[in-house]
This record gives sequence, structure tokens and C-alpha cells, in this order.
Amino acid sequence: MYDLLVVGAGPYGLSVAAHAAAAGLTLRVFGRPMASWRDNMPGGMFLKSEPWASNLSDPEGRLRLDAYCATRGVTARHGEPIPVEMFADYGLWFARHAVPAVDERTVTRIAARPGGFEAVTADGETVRARTVALAVGVMPFVEIPAPLRGLSPALVSHSSHHGDLDRFRGRNVTVIGGGQAALETAALLAEQGSRVRVLARAEQLSWNDVPPAWERPWWQSARTPHSGLGCGWRNWFYAERPDLYRLLPEPTRARIAGTALGPAGAWWVRDRVEGSVEVRLDHEVTAARAVSGGVRLEMAGAESFETEHVIAATGFKATRDRLTLLSGELRGSLATVPDGSPAVGRDFESSRPGLFLAGLVTAAGFGPAMRFVYGAAFTAGTLVRGVRRRLHTGVPVGAIPAPAPDRLGAAQTVRH
Repeated sequence: MYDLLVVGAGPYGLSVAAHAAAAGLTLRVFGRPMASWRDNMPGGMFLKSEPWASNLSDPEGRLRLDAYCATRGVTARHGEPIPVEMFADYGLWFARHAVPAVDERTVTRIAARPGGFEAVTADGETVRARTVALAVGVMPFVEIPAPLRGLSPALVSHSSHHGDLDRFRGRNVTVIGGGQAALETAALLAEQGSRVRVLARAEQLSWNDVPPAWERPWWQSARTPHSGLGCGWRNWFYAERPDLYRLLPEPTRARIAGTALGPAGAWWVRDRVEGSVEVRLDHEVTAARAVSGGVRLEMAGAESFETEHVIAATGFKATRDRLTLLSGELRGSLATVPDGSPAVGRDFESSRPGLFLAGLVTAAGFGPAMRFVYGAAFTAGTLVRGVRRRLHTGVPVGAIPAPAPDRLGAAQTVRH
């Protein structure tokens, strides 16, 4: 039986595995390394975050993105976006140097068993481990607006479903959303000759500013410090102190989750959208139906129209019920917070002892940093310390405890 089973091999899973290996834990890592970055993002996209804020995490901090770029003869500079393809290759390089051999088979089911957990692979192998770190990324949590959910994938897709956009050359495509995914997807479509429009609920688009220089007068740095989530003390707090963010009252965390770092386009995509892409603001789809040649979209307070395909760049909703990889008994035993996501304690342990969570699914507890690669460093170190603590406690892993305020946060916000 292994000490730890890591399920997922994106930035969070690989970072957790690197820290666990360095700590001497026996572990297995399952997942196709950097799969969503390799398979679910069209060529031509760039990282929105700064290169220095896009590192995977190893305990010694040697395997940074800039170190990898140097091996390719590229200098990673502040204010210069990195292509997604290069970042995906960086993740593969990181895995080769910091992580035990990754098993690329898919884990189809995880269940609690006496003394730990059991994972079953797609080809039927069973693996046992005392603890599990679930780092499944964003793909299980794809969110498509309700009016579009009943339509065929040939007519409606999510922005994360496309490794390339070639099938849309010359076609009439509508992109729904006002954030980076929507705007960059629309720019790429326009640049390849698609007839594209963007529908956004907002009354105006938001654009991130060009980041200030890395080296600047001390008083400017003191007033608006750089952070992995952007400039300013509020962003610095979200990025650098997830441990303190977790201690905020639940209503405050809920408000921040709904407003902080909201939909916005990167400064470097703005010129590619304005003047090149039709943008319809204050538009919300209320109904949709298949018609000959495509989809007819009904709007609230605006005329309906037809389009050949709809791409919903409408984000992700990380709820417990979408963790279908977990057995029904295990999934149902997890305490949740009001937004439906699993409750996690100070070490990223769920209410089920021994089951740890990482990435977007922990954002309700630890803040906006968990929506970005930048959160992987805090998560990896903290989570592995929690695993080691769990392995040395007398509480049986896999058991169902009563929720404890110290582990789960404010007890009144936890529900089963």
C-alpha cells in the first residue's frame, strides 16, 4: 500500500508529487501530464499570468519556468506573455526532473477502504493507498449556461473543448463570455477567417492594464506591490496569504469569490479584439434551439439571431457533485460549503480523513490564488505536510469524522 496516490498530473498534481517524493513518501501518480494544457487550448494562446508567477513547485525551487526557458534559449521576461505550448512543454520537463514515473492511465473510480483508499484504473487494475491527493484540474467542472445544455455538441461546445479551432474556418461562430477565454478565443477565430461575435452580459468589457515595470521607485512598489495575481495589496493578500484568507468569515469569502479578479481580458489581446471582433454587450441568452444550419439564440431585451456554432467561454463550477470520480458513498460523505464545493481544512484535507484536494475545487476555502498556477506552490507544500501529519496520527484514514471547526473552518458554514 502506498503512502499517497496523486490523481491528476497538471500543475497542482505534479507540484504535490514533487514535494511528496522529496519528503520520502511512497507514491503513485496517475494522469496524462499537462493534459488540459496540451489538448484543450488552441495553438496561439498565451499565459495570462506573468512568467515568474507561473512556476510549478519543487521544494528547492530549482525547476522554475525561467530555468526551463533558458534551456530553450528563451528569456522569460516580466511583461512578455509565454505561449501555452511552451508552458505545456515546461510541465513535461518538470515531471521528468521532479516526479516519479507518471502512470498515464485514467483512474475511473476512487473509494474508501479500511486503512485508506482504493483506486481503479480504466483497464481494471486496483491500487491501494493510505491517502489520496485529488488534483483533477478544471475539466470535470465545465459550466455551460442552462439554455444551451440540451443542444448537441456539434452545435454548442465549451471553450475548453478545443485543442484547435480549425474546424471553424470560414464559419459563423458566436462566443459567449466576457473574460480572457472568450476574448482570446474570439481573436483567434477572427484571425483565421471565421465570422465571429462575442456576447457578454456586462455593460462593458474589462481589460487588465499593462503591468508596471518590475524595477520601479520604492514608493510605487510600496503603494501597489507586485503579486502573482496582479498589482495591489488586495491581490497580494490573495496571492501570498491563502492561509489567512481561509480564516475570513464565510460571507466575506463568498463575496470575494463572486467579485475578485472577475472576467477581464489581458492587455495584449485588446488590440486583437477591438476593431476585429463584433462585441454585443448587455446580451444574455435566455433560450436556444437547433435550426437548419445551426442554432437560434433568444436574447433578453434584444433580437434573436442564428449562428452556426456557439462556444461557451463561461468558466467552471467546482462543486462536490461533479467529482464523479469518487464513489457515491465517498462523494456523499464530504462536507460542503454554501457554494457546493467540498470543505477543506488547513492542510487541504477534506472532511474525509486522508482525502486531500488541490486546485480550483479549493478556491472557496483558500481564495482566488487556487484558480491559477500560482497557487500550486502554497498548495503543494501545505498539502504534503498535511499528508505526513495524517499518516502519523491515530485517526484511521478513510473514516468519517464529525466536522471540526479547526479543520474545516467556520463550522456553521459546513453542511452535508
